[in-house]
Amino acid sequence: MSQLLPIVGPDNPEVHSIIKVQKAKLKDQHLSCEFTEQRSEDAPPRSFALTCAEQVHPDLPHTFSRLVPHLCLLTEQLTETPDYWPSDDEELPVCFASFTVTGFSMGKNQGGVTLIGQRELTGGRVLNLTTPYQSFDEEQSSYPYAGLLEATLATALTEVEAALRGKCTEYRQLDLFEDNHAAPAQLSAAPQ
Repeated sequence: MSQLLPIVGPDNPEVHSIIKVQKAKLKDQHLSCEFTEQRSEDAPPRSFALTCAEQVHPDLPHTFSRLVPHLCLLTEQLTETPDYWPSDDEELPVCFASFTVTGFSMGKNQGGVTLIGQRELTGGRVLNLTTPYQSFDEEQSSYPYAGLLEATLATALTEVEAALRGKCTEYRQLDLFEDNHAAPAQLSAAPQ
């Protein structure tokens, strides 16, 4: 993915502009995003809507998957069990296999979020799910995991911003006429 600097960002690539994501959506490994960008804190924000042509880096779908337990609780699809919350490095438990977070929409000043996702039903049909708006303010929130949701979402926002700045899956097409004769010789020299 090419850098957004010709469109977004300061003239000096050493200095990052300020990006605030309002909406992000993943579909077929491609990111669609609405965001504002400021070249500096004094500059007025500019609004953008962007769909990336390149496939996202695997870190972005992984961070979206960490939002699935919140989607399930907020839409009352599942109830919490003692082993409900997976750690960041382990796979999601089987109970989450039919659920996917496809996007989110941030509230004003990023003070809350609405998660958007899907549940694949038996028979292959898809149920679209949208959570009620969830504030991160502890006084206004009835959701006991608002702090955890905010922290998980902060990681997702970091990955979305990284994708906007060029982090994507590396494509490298092999040369059709590449000489592959060296590879078997290296393999035969390996110890047995």
